[in-house]
Amino acid sequence: MSSGNDFQPQTLTKPKLGEREAAELVDRVFGLKVSWIRSLPSYDDQNFHVCVSAEGADEYVLKITNSEDSQEPDLIEVQTQAMMFLSAEGFPSATPYLTKDGNIMSLESGGTRLGSKKYMVRLLTYLPGTPVAKITTNAQILYEIGRLAASMDKVLSEKFQHPSLKSLHRGQFIWNLANVPLLDQYIYALGQNKYCAVVEQVIEQFKGKVIPKLSSFRACINHGDLNDHNILVNSSSASLVNPQYRVSGILDFSDMSYGYYVFEVAIAIMYMMIESPDPLSVGGHVLAGFESILPLNAEERGALFLLVSGRFAQSLVIAAHTALLYPENKEYLTITAKTGWKHLMTMFEVGQEAVEKTWFETAQAYMHHAPA
Repeated sequence: MSSGNDFQPQTLTKPKLGEREAAELVDRVFGLKVSWIRSLPSYDDQNFHVCVSAEGADEYVLKITNSEDSQEPDLIEVQTQAMMFLSAEGFPSATPYLTKDGNIMSLESGGTRLGSKKYMVRLLTYLPGTPVAKITTNAQILYEIGRLAASMDKVLSEKFQHPSLKSLHRGQFIWNLANVPLLDQYIYALGQNKYCAVVEQVIEQFKGKVIPKLSSFRACINHGDLNDHNILVNSSSASLVNPQYRVSGILDFSDMSYGYYVFEVAIAIMYMMIESPDPLSVGGHVLAGFESILPLNAEERGALFLLVSGRFAQSLVIAAHTALLYPENKEYLTITAKTGWKHLMTMFEVGQEAVEKTWFETAQAYMHHAPA
């Protein structure tokens, strides 16, 4: 869900290739013959699931980056190298298939459909699994997702090296959780309704209670978008009553940036709440998994409620704003809004103290009964 360092979607052009053009692109750039191809949903890039008639692994995702992000090759390079690094470290991350020239990506001029814009093109290994959005989550997978979030940020921050790492310092990047105050300029997209007041309240509390505490949070590299469509799972048991899941894929590194460990767990909690029938209970299980790797300090814990609320506000406001600009993609852009508004309103109706009590007591219970 990325769109450059500054959120200016009016300057962003989402690619609009047809399937035949995309297949020709795979042949021309990567030297692979496509046997079948289908479009995949996306926020502001264009993705295709392709099968090629080649030996070995033959399914890929063709990722065509939007016009604005394509102007930041260093950033895309770092994100792709991070995916390769994580894969080598044992995480289920995609890796790129090299171009005919031996590169991990290629800047391609737009054809008749694309106009004069240029788009960065990559071919990534296809990861099997079911998006978390399509399963009924249980405590076990929520705990695993929390562990994954902490483990991934920790290994990236401690071991990942790249000459262009500084490109992850994305000061005005609208999806960085530190930038909730930037939502002020996009609230108009909500119109005048009951939601507007809650978002304004989130932003003001964020300015007063979170921003002054940032220096007490531990810094790291964030994936930044562990949402319920970017985490794939497989069932590792035959039980239909209590299935056991394992994470089989981590998708979409385009929101990677420098941030803080507590940002990642807050983002994961928020997105895991979206499809849950009992959303307020979710946070404790994700937090327990996260803290099994990286226990939060007092300041980080104290900010968690407002960080989760801040991510709800980001997701809902930016989606409303972007849907005004791209009404043809409204259904995908507002996918979170279907339950997101209800959950944010519920959090504020129940109140910070009660929500935190539920989260922290659930996480504490794992200290005595940690899963195998």
